[in-house]
Amino acid sequence: MTIRTDANDKKWFHETNSELWPGQEFALEIEEILCQKRSKYQDILIFKSKTYGNVLVLDNCIQCTERDEFAYQEMAAFLPLLAHPEPKRVLIIGGGDGGVIREVVKHPQVEEVILCEIDQDVIDLSKKYLPEMAKGFASPKVTVIISDGCEYLKQHANEFDVIITDSSDPDGPAEGLFEKSFYSLMKSALKQPFGVICCQGECIWLDLPLIRKLMTIGHQLFPSVAYTNVSTPTYPCGALGFIICSLNKDAKLNEPVNIDIADQLDTKYYTTDIHRACFALPAFVRKEIDAKNT
Repeated sequence: MTIRTDANDKKWFHETNSELWPGQEFALEIEEILCQKRSKYQDILIFKSKTYGNVLVLDNCIQCTERDEFAYQEMAAFLPLLAHPEPKRVLIIGGGDGGVIREVVKHPQVEEVILCEIDQDVIDLSKKYLPEMAKGFASPKVTVIISDGCEYLKQHANEFDVIITDSSDPDGPAEGLFEKSFYSLMKSALKQPFGVICCQGECIWLDLPLIRKLMTIGHQLFPSVAYTNVSTPTYPCGALGFIICSLNKDAKLNEPVNIDIADQLDTKYYTTDIHRACFALPAFVRKEIDAKNT
């Protein structure tokens, strides 16, 4: 863990990774370290920050903070849910902090949510230190499976209306979630003809080669594919994207399919205008994505 003490004896967490974001780092002042341990799969740090509330860090990468987590969680949930006409059965791979669950169960058409998380410690510690995010675990709609996401998908073909991959960065236990084989497994687990997936898609300022790769994979497997850009201050460069893919060739992913439901959701970040706007990408990103897939 990268924790340093400055000249004024204040402790700071420094998010440094020379491979994922070379030449830069992000720092938050630490008020109190709440938990620091090694799980079976990764290093886990939870601390109370000076300005962003409690912070969950996995393998030195910030996963969420109490101050801004709702932006990521709401968009990860409602972009795919509102791309499907009737999302009754939802699978979330990863997401052990519970934030995406909290949002998914708000959707009135959702009847069942399966969370497949590889690390039980992430769930247990999130319930203890991030209770607002983890409150979705209490919903009767939710079933938790402790398993590797790839292995789980192999046993569950044609079962889900929506699959959401709430993964950490492509390093360590999440590395396999950024490969074509994983996208193929997700496609097989979807119900025809409207199944939708939503995958964490990294940052346009840092990860364009990876985004090009993932978009190419998406176009090879799905008739409808799009990339979105979302603002989240504590992610690298303050931006993170999602890759949305649908089995429906006529899907208009940038338009909510049910405006009445979208307008009634209890949200802090998501709106129908934000839904439409997040698909509008900067010219340099659009050029790179289009060049790769034409």
